Amino acid sequence: MGDSRPIPHLAHGTLIDAPAGLFLDAALPEREREYSPSSCIGGHYQPFIAAYRQRSAQARAAATALGARWARHAYGTAPAQGIELCLPGASAAQAINAPSAAPLLLFVHGGYWQELSAADSLFAATACIERGIAFAALDYTLAPAASLMGIVDECRRALVWLGANATALGIDPQRVLIAGSSAGAHLGAMMALPRAGAGAGPGITPCAVVLVSGIYWLEPLIGTSIDGALRLDAAGARAASPALQALTGFPPALVCWGDIETPAFKEQSRAFAARLQAAGTRCELLEVPARNHFDVILDLTDATTALGRHTLGCLGIN
Repeated sequence: MGDSRPIPHLAHGTLIDAPAGLFLDAALPEREREYSPSSCIGGHYQPFIAAYRQRSAQARAAATALGARWARHAYGTAPAQGIELCLPGASAAQAINAPSAAPLLLFVHGGYWQELSAADSLFAATACIERGIAFAALDYTLAPAASLMGIVDECRRALVWLGANATALGIDPQRVLIAGSSAGAHLGAMMALPRAGAGAGPGITPCAVVLVSGIYWLEPLIGTSIDGALRLDAAGARAASPALQALTGFPPALVCWGDIETPAFKEQSRAFAARLQAAGTRCELLEVPARNHFDVILDLTDATTALGRHTLGCLGIN
């Protein structure tokens, strides 16, 4: 999809502070392959999207049966600027002696900033509700209707809205974990940047982040089919790259990916984790065996998996 514009290079041919292994200087066909997650699974990712939707519908029904309360809240005036919020019922909270203010798992969906929605991203809700954890899935305007930095600004605005409304909603603002998959991991990292919401109001500072199969240096995307809707230039790509921002004060993080992913995606995660660690962040790395870019996120709140145990542990659930 989109056109194939040549990638602009710096004077010395490499991105400032870019680690090796990002395929920045690779020819366009190679970058297309490396930044196409479905290239590792035969090119067919649609069954995984269908699974997200099916599991999300099942999770909505199961959480409702457990007494959860669902509502969509607007954090802005655009149609997509909404949060699908699921709050645990009193019985679930009492069963684990949870305090009245619930911890929150805020999930940011992927889709290369161009696909999917909050309604497709509810599959982690049931496990949260069973444990007295609130769950929210974040919607944002998709490209090309919004620019990439416009999408980032929307997601940050959602944190400001949550901060202003946490008490009324019954959410503990000190126990909000941001989790994101693919493009959602990129957005989660941008949301968690120190003082990302400064000047916009009393935004949430996440207690931790779980970043799954993300992209943290965006310049290799320039000229690829993914870029058709983004229209990135070098300056815009760098401004939207969390790895190139000040990271001191970043919250504790898990950087995770599946072992069935391209070398570029794996290096994006490893190198970003190294940047976080160098900045003093408590950061763990996790490669999940036998999982690919699309199904690794389904482990997010599955307590039988390493990813699920880490996520629930960040919210105080053993």
